Amino acid sequence: MAKCAICGKGAHFGNAVSHSHRRSSKMWKSNIKRVKVKTETGAAKRMYVCTSCLKSGKVERA
Repeated sequence: MAKCAICGKGAHFGNAVSHSHRRSSKMWKSNIKRVKVKTETGAAKRMYVCTSCLKSGKVERA
């Protein structure tokens, strides 16, 4: 599973609890995209970045 290169956000694990309170394992996946990003030198590089980092402006698309 991919992780965000900026904040390190990845998948979260826990239990899905039914109405009768039976538990089964569940995975919550974060919204991660593979985008071209401008680096400090000005070159373009492909990275995995979550959409919250894209929306907040922590990275700039190439």
